[in-house]
Amino acid sequence: MRGWLWITIGALVVLVGTVWTLQGLNVMGGSAMSGKVLWAVLGPLVGVVGLALIGLGARSLRKAPAPRS
Repeated sequence: MRGWLWITIGALVVLVGTVWTLQGLNVMGGSAMSGKVLWAVLGPLVGVVGLALIGLGARSLRKAPAPRS
């Protein structure tokens, strides 16, 4: 179960990073973050952290022993 938790959290972090990047690049407007270089830089960094969490979760799932029937 823990692996799926990390994958879910990682996916949400990637989604947040994507939104921040798009807002920073002024693709998604309507926010105080729109058109700001800070968010265009932080967004991809946050996305990479999310991908690392997904990898951690996937690795955890592969190491988990198979349930017995």
